Amino acid sequence: MAGPGFLLSPWPWRAAGYLLTGAVTGAVLLVGLAAAVTVGGVLAVVLVGLPLLLLTALAGLPVAWLERHRLRLVDRERLYDPHARPSAPGLRAWLTTRLRERATWRELGHALLFAGLLWPVDALAVLLALVCPLSMAAAPLLLATAGDGRETKVLKVWTVTGWPAALGVALAGLMLLALGGYALGVAAGARAGLTRLLIAPREAELGARVVELARSRARLVDAFEAERRRIERDLHDGAQQRLVALSMTLGLALLDAPPGPFADQLAKAQREAGEALAELREIVHGIHPRVLADHGLAAAVADAADRTAVPVDVSFRLPARLPRSVEAAAYFVVREALANVDRHSGAGRAEVTGGHRDGRLFLEVRDDGRGGADATAGSGLTGLADRVSVLDGRLSLSSPPGGPTLLRVELPCGPTSP
Repeated sequence: MAGPGFLLSPWPWRAAGYLLTGAVTGAVLLVGLAAAVTVGGVLAVVLVGLPLLLLTALAGLPVAWLERHRLRLVDRERLYDPHARPSAPGLRAWLTTRLRERATWRELGHALLFAGLLWPVDALAVLLALVCPLSMAAAPLLLATAGDGRETKVLKVWTVTGWPAALGVALAGLMLLALGGYALGVAAGARAGLTRLLIAPREAELGARVVELARSRARLVDAFEAERRRIERDLHDGAQQRLVALSMTLGLALLDAPPGPFADQLAKAQREAGEALAELREIVHGIHPRVLADHGLAAAVADAADRTAVPVDVSFRLPARLPRSVEAAAYFVVREALANVDRHSGAGRAEVTGGHRDGRLFLEVRDDGRGGADATAGSGLTGLADRVSVLDGRLSLSSPPGGPTLLRVELPCGPTSP
């Protein structure tokens, strides 16, 4: 509002729209609440009105939902829903959750205040700051049409006779309209601030919501890892075993076949089956290695080091098995880091160290290559940082030109039973 172009911007009209829709909504809400309470109170003696009274107690929910959307007319900051997700599906769980929340009763209080006091204030602000100045500015038009050029009434109160008086009233109306733009902005801002104060989530509610989001994110990670293990198990015990059986069957058929074109085709088919089996084993290992599920992170990292072309020294000190999601994230970080060492670093040797202390898993992957790695350049390191952050971990990279490169990962976790 302090800027020189406020009156020429959309904000005065947005403020007017906010107040006008508030007046209409409040009037409808007042009629609806009065009717619901009256009917519910009359029918309560035969128990029919009790559900209606219960719905009246929840009337603040849709009103607050509408207010959060109406606020966008005058406030760019989004107002989040303070309500928690029910612990179980169904109407009963939803009602129990809502009736126990403080936010529900704050929103009911806001709805009652809205219906009883706030909407008349909105209507009065629109009337004084917009309708009255527009009526005055239209005095010459009213004189020319309804007054036949002789006299007309402005706001049904003042009688204007003659064109000089009509033009003077119109000029005064335009000046009041300019002042009314600022008045509408002030009124809408105060009204939006009060609404935000009444229905915005409190710090404790935001904290609880953050905790719930963290828990749901952890559950999603666990479910994702469980699905990876299921796919790996199905491929290992299903398709892989069938390919092994096919390769053995082709080998036996080759032993019984006489030399010639048919035997050559059998030999080719056996080679193709063997290559398909090798590729499938690599895919299974990439999805979720069996050694990680059976023997833990240290064994899986040692296996990944053995598969790396660059010599890798491994040093791990872990007290026990760690949560599966943490082990999976740590393993894939190490595997991707070693793959980058193979492909890009030009290193002659690498080292992987890890340990667990103070409730955190620490991993370091170091190589003596050329350096210059950048985690923000769209490489696989970006995906690793995302995987680590999902578990509230941290990933840091030091890779100056000329090397060495050091990738460090910290993941909060506690040991589990073996």
